[in-house]
Amino acid sequence: MSGKMAKDFRLFVKNAKQIVLVCKNGEKFLTKDGMQSLAVIENGSVVIGHDGLLKAVGSADSIESQFKGASFEKVLDASGMCVLPGLVDAHTHPVWAGDRVHEFAMKLAGASYMEVHEAGGGIHFTVGHTRSASPEKLLEALQGRLGRMLRAGSTLVECKSGYGLELETELKMLSVIQAARATQPVTISSTYCGAHAVPKGKTMEEATEDILSVQLPALREEVAKGNLQVDNIDVFCEKGVFDVDSTRRILKAGKDMGLNINFHGDELHPMNSGQLGAELGALAISHLEEVTDEGIRAMATAKTAAVLLPTTAYILRLRPPRARDMLDAGVIVALGSDFNPNAYCCSMPMVMHLACVIMHMSMPEALAAVTINAAYSLNRSHTHGSLEPGKQGDLLIINAPRWEHLIYQFGGHQELIRFVIIKGSVVYENESVMDY
Repeated sequence: MSGKMAKDFRLFVKNAKQIVLVCKNGEKFLTKDGMQSLAVIENGSVVIGHDGLLKAVGSADSIESQFKGASFEKVLDASGMCVLPGLVDAHTHPVWAGDRVHEFAMKLAGASYMEVHEAGGGIHFTVGHTRSASPEKLLEALQGRLGRMLRAGSTLVECKSGYGLELETELKMLSVIQAARATQPVTISSTYCGAHAVPKGKTMEEATEDILSVQLPALREEVAKGNLQVDNIDVFCEKGVFDVDSTRRILKAGKDMGLNINFHGDELHPMNSGQLGAELGALAISHLEEVTDEGIRAMATAKTAAVLLPTTAYILRLRPPRARDMLDAGVIVALGSDFNPNAYCCSMPMVMHLACVIMHMSMPEALAAVTINAAYSLNRSHTHGSLEPGKQGDLLIINAPRWEHLIYQFGGHQELIRFVIIKGSVVYENESVMDY
C-alpha cells in the first residue's frame, strides 16, 4: 500500500477466532433459510477507516497481505475471541420518569396489563411523572439507560416518545432524544409515539384530532426548522386505545410527513394490524402476539418487518408471538427489548435467549433478528446490521471461541463482552471479562 493510504485507518482487529458478518452480499434483510446460514469467517480480521466505515473484512492472512505496511490508530488482537456486528434494539421506550416497580407485584398477583392501566397505573402513571420532570432529569436518565444498553452490546437503538400524550411533553421527550444523539455514541432512531394511549379526560376521537390538528403540525414545524430529527411514527393500535380507523389516519398523516410507519399492533387482541400495516406500506409492526394468519401472510408479501418482544410476553405472561409461523411464512422477523417501566430490560443478549427459549427461534435466527433485520425495521440496513465493507464500523468483541456464547450464557453478557466499538472507536472496554 502507498504511504499516503497507510495513514488512513482507525482500527485493526486481527486474528479473531470467528467473525460473524451475518450477510456478505448486501442483503437488506434475511428470511427463512437465509436466517439459518449466517456468513461467518473463521480466523479473520477487520479494518475500519477514519471515516468510521468498514474497509475490509476477511481471513487474517488475506487482510494481513492486503494491508501490509499500513499503520493504524489502534490495533486489537482478538485471538481466541469472536467479532459480531453491533446489536440493534428495534423497540424501546427509554425516556420517562417514575419507575413502576410496585406494579410488578400486581402483575405477579394476576393483574392483567389493561387492569393495571384502567386502575390508573401503567402508561398513565408514567405520563404524570414524565410531564412534571425537567428535560435535564429526563436526559440524565436516558443517558444512563443508553449506557447500559451499549454495555450490553447495542450500538443502534430505536427511542420512542409517548409518555406525554400532549404537545408540550411529546416535544420535550423528542428534544431529549435529540440531545442524546449529540452526547451519546449509540446511534438513535427517533420515533414520535404521541398515540401511545388516550389521555385521561379525552375520548379516542378527541385524542386522534389533537394528534392530527395540533401535535403533528407542530412536529412538522420543528423538523422543518432543524430543531428535531424524527424518523418514525408509532400508534398503539389496540382495543380500548386507538382503533384501526384512528390508527390508519394517524399513520397516514405521519407517512405524508416522510416518517416511517413503525407501530404497535395485535398485542392483546387481534386488530387486523398486520393487514393494516401491509395496506399502508408499514416498515414494521411490533408485538403481534395476537396476529392472525391473514396478517402474517400480508406482512410477508408487503415486506413489513415483525418486531417481536419476548420480554413483554414473558413479564405479562402473554402467549408469545408466533415467531415460527412468521418465519415459515417468510416474514422479516426482528427483535426488540421493549425497554420501558413495564419491561425493564436493557440487554439484547437476554432478549435473544428468551426468543430462542419461549418463541422457539434458533440462535442464528435470533442473531439475524437483532442485526440485519432489526436494522431493516428502522430503515438502516444499508448502514447497520452486518459487517460488510462500506457499512458503519460497529462491532462487538466477545471473549469466547464461538459466537453462540452470547446467547447461550443467559445474563452472562457482562462477563463476555470485551469491547464495544462504534464507528471504529472503542466506546466500552471491559477489563473484567471472564473465561467462557
